[in-house]
Amino acid sequence: MDQKRTDTENLMSLQTLKRLPNYYNYLRGLKKTDIPYVASPLIAKELGLNEVQVRKDLAAVSKNPGIPRKGFEVSPLIDNIAECLGYHNNEDAVLVGAGKLGKALLSYHGFEGQGVRIAAAFDKDKNLFGTCVNSKKIYSLEDLPAMCRKLNIHIAVITVPMQEAQGVCDLLVESGILAIWNFAPTHLRAPKNVLIQNENLATQLALLSQHLTDNLQREEM
Repeated sequence: MDQKRTDTENLMSLQTLKRLPNYYNYLRGLKKTDIPYVASPLIAKELGLNEVQVRKDLAAVSKNPGIPRKGFEVSPLIDNIAECLGYHNNEDAVLVGAGKLGKALLSYHGFEGQGVRIAAAFDKDKNLFGTCVNSKKIYSLEDLPAMCRKLNIHIAVITVPMQEAQGVCDLLVESGILAIWNFAPTHLRAPKNVLIQNENLATQLALLSQHLTDNLQREEM
């Protein structure tokens, strides 16, 4: 395929994606008035956009074609846009910290069986940028906020060193993350609406070791 054509299609797709939240908010307001259908010219006029562009955008995202003289059905169109923006996304997660533990979790296939999919990983090590683990790409930590907002991701896994964990947590919260699975051995501070599940591997290993020691001592008695 011609590279120039591919780049143009990707650019158009990105521009359409940027306009979708405006359509979504407008349509939600329209739904409250019980209007069942809406035409592209009306949306274009209300949002100050080009009518042809609006029609193309909605045709690209809608699963139901517009009806002549009526336009698009409002409720299904809202759902289609929400799906495209990832507003119904409660499964995808991001992982921060692509070290040994992070890579091990990226390689684990059991998450998807539990309804969770790690969509991407992030790290500050430039040598890791663009590499993949289990088909999951590793990006620069600087790309995290944009990625989370674009895909509407609300779940994150932290596998960074203890001294970096709070800074990563703060960045995740700013990026819209609402649930964090923390593997760093430190207490994280976050707003009350953010759920943090701590996994202290050292503590768990110590408990297992103590259990084993107790059982061996009983056997020797």
